[in-house]
Amino acid sequence: MNAARNEPLVVLRRLLPDAGRLTADELVTTLRPWESAPPGRPHIALNMVHTGDGRASVHGRTGPISSLADRQLFHALRTRVDAVMVGAGTLRVERYGRMVPDAARREQRAAAGLEPDPLAIVVSGSLDLPADLPLLQDPFSRVLIVTSAEHDLDGVRAQVTYLRSEAGDLPGALARLRSEHGVRAILCEGGPHLNASLLVDGLIDELFLTTVPVLAGAAGALAIMDGAPLQAPVSLALRWMLEYEGELFARYAVGNARGDASR
Repeated sequence: MNAARNEPLVVLRRLLPDAGRLTADELVTTLRPWESAPPGRPHIALNMVHTGDGRASVHGRTGPISSLADRQLFHALRTRVDAVMVGAGTLRVERYGRMVPDAARREQRAAAGLEPDPLAIVVSGSLDLPADLPLLQDPFSRVLIVTSAEHDLDGVRAQVTYLRSEAGDLPGALARLRSEHGVRAILCEGGPHLNASLLVDGLIDELFLTTVPVLAGAAGALAIMDGAPLQAPVSLALRWMLEYEGELFARYAVGNARGDASR
């Protein structure tokens, strides 16, 4: 039992590249994505969960297809990046709060040379965000909103700043996140529309993908890359594969990203 999180620690079974057993926190200790950032923008890793028939949510939420093992990996990955990025729709539906609520994981971030709390990046073209979202009401959270809207949000308690950007110009916004805000590594948590935009622009370097052993059928909504208009399929290279009670946890390099698997 982990007293800080009041939940049992899950031990994952590593299948590839070599057999072993380890927790999510142990798994991510060698990840240093900031060392793999391409010139002029942050390194971007996408973290998603989907069903056996490829659905990224059930009745609009990821909760019904998430699990204790997936949640522990989800939070462990947040300890290895400068920033966590999410689209406005996902923020509204999932009602994100403080990105690293657990003090022990904030200490893990500090030990890796990172700020205790990651920067929260929200992509919202219209800035249609209710001020009562937990993330926006958390005074400990630093939130940067990428938007083409000209107004600010009223009634927020978080430390909110804005990066005004032309609609759809994710490459330009990411370049500015690197040059103006020092962001070297981002963990993107969707949703599918944001994922598709990043993929089309060639901005995803790796993918962490949890496959849960359920079928969603008509209850499932969207795939992890909703309707990305690709001219050709984008290749994936498997870096690791783990298993826990039928769930599979894969890490892939995306496209031409073929860096050191320890990063």
